[in-house]
Amino acid sequence: MSSQEKKKFTGEYLYGDDFSSQEVELWFKDEAEAYAKLGAKNKDTYKYSYHELNKLHGFRFIISNSSNKFIKFKALWLGSAYGIEFFPIISHLDSIIIMDPSSAFNTRREIFGVPCKYSKPSPSGQIPFSADSFDLIMSLGVLHHIPNVSYVISECYRCLSESGVMLVREPIVSMGDWRYPRPGLTKRERGIPIKVFDSIISNIGFNVQHKSLCVFPLIPKLANKFGIHAYNNRILTLIDAFLSKLFSWNTKYHRTSYVEKISPASVFYVLSKNRQYIQ
Repeated sequence: MSSQEKKKFTGEYLYGDDFSSQEVELWFKDEAEAYAKLGAKNKDTYKYSYHELNKLHGFRFIISNSSNKFIKFKALWLGSAYGIEFFPIISHLDSIIIMDPSSAFNTRREIFGVPCKYSKPSPSGQIPFSADSFDLIMSLGVLHHIPNVSYVISECYRCLSESGVMLVREPIVSMGDWRYPRPGLTKRERGIPIKVFDSIISNIGFNVQHKSLCVFPLIPKLANKFGIHAYNNRILTLIDAFLSKLFSWNTKYHRTSYVEKISPASVFYVLSKNRQYIQ
């Protein structure tokens, strides 16, 4: 690995965030159907395994906020596939728009009774909606598939209402050496260094209402041995949160040693334009 290539793995900057428009389009083509081809396009076998994780680190804040208790959100979700992720908060939603590049998921006109529309994203990252259009924007495990993360987050900021909230969960590890094929991963996905992530969010103007680390690798590995979906289990999710906080000091981006891998792999943000969103 050359000295230039090594810099991509230090976590000092986000690989892909400064790509040219042509490079971004090539990345987009590689990723558009990649997640579906990993098996997600098979609707009969598709399972969503992060309900408890999302509730603990994100959903509980928006549904307990007294100022929005009786308001139903107009929601935009980036890369939500079939929209199953919405289930825990479906009673709080007025309408749903899902932006997903894959043609495999554009199959539903409602999700659990709530009207739903699909919209194809642009390779540029521009979101085709006016400013202040949504009360709730969510991106859970999607931005790390996108090259120009800064621009996409800035577009989310533009489209979010002044009283709205954005939920973001992403890996903060490199996810291995993305120059080569990695089993179970798409060609282009890579994590987002947490210091870079914090800087992007701050520079765009978001207020961080809550930030927590999660996805402690030992938890899903142990759960899988017993056929349990760790993050659909409340107890395991709480243990995961405790261990992630305990090892929050250990967040190296490109992890190669055993010690480096004993650390939280993801971050969850609750973001808003309004400093006083959470009561």
